[in-house]
Amino acid sequence: MFAGLAYAGGGNRCYWQGGFYETVAPQIGLKPRRVVGASAGAGAMLYNALGVGPTVREMLREACTGRTSEVDWAAFRRGGRLFPIAEMYRGMLASLFTPERLATLKGQADFLIAISRPPRFWPLPVITTIGIGAYQLEKRLRRPVHPTVGRKLGFRPDLVRIADCANPEALVDALMASAAVPPFMPAGNIGARAALDGGLVDSAPAWALAEMEAAGEQTLVLLTRPFAEVPQVENRTYVRPSQVIPVSQFTIRNWEGIRFAYELGVRDGEDFLRGMERRLAG
Repeated sequence: MFAGLAYAGGGNRCYWQGGFYETVAPQIGLKPRRVVGASAGAGAMLYNALGVGPTVREMLREACTGRTSEVDWAAFRRGGRLFPIAEMYRGMLASLFTPERLATLKGQADFLIAISRPPRFWPLPVITTIGIGAYQLEKRLRRPVHPTVGRKLGFRPDLVRIADCANPEALVDALMASAAVPPFMPAGNIGARAALDGGLVDSAPAWALAEMEAAGEQTLVLLTRPFAEVPQVENRTYVRPSQVIPVSQFTIRNWEGIRFAYELGVRDGEDFLRGMERRLAG
């Protein structure tokens, strides 16, 4: 039914996508040929495709249990990172994506990881700060489904094809780069060039499916915010949460918020299926 699938970024809100996918995909036989994801949505597209969402959620539940702070001052004083989320995320990805699972993904679909390339004429720390700040401002003032300020600042979209990842380490590096939002997540280096969060160019990277849409093929975009309106694009369907997901993008201690995101995705997926049934019946 849908030849292309896009996962928007959104940090912990992306667990909504897991609930939606697990509910809808088996019922409609969702087997897209091309799948693209940005930021945490890139990780979500892969573990959903592998069917290991329950494993991921159990890992998160265990990681959040008993944690009282989002920062690790002791590690910071020893020269480590203040925000442990990056190491936790990398560790989770490394445990999930074995050589066998990477081979499975390569044979399943054309998976693409969206990253942003910063302009070369700015020092990386400077343009990173400007880019993230401008993105946050645009998001708060305009609330666009597809942000534009990143491109205006000189950020350019790029894609890492899973088929080109030689080993799981290269895949994990690409996923970390796609989610790179300093100081929470460090900047990446892909192909000997700096790489940042794919959402800085477009947090919902449907642009990577434009050729399919132009050829008349249907695509599905999984958002993570309850936008009041979405663009009208021929051959493209947007789905979004039915309400605000009350969880921080980078929290590592709010398991209840993460579980809420997933369970809302399940309910919204059920509503989506009922809507499809009504349209087919009518």
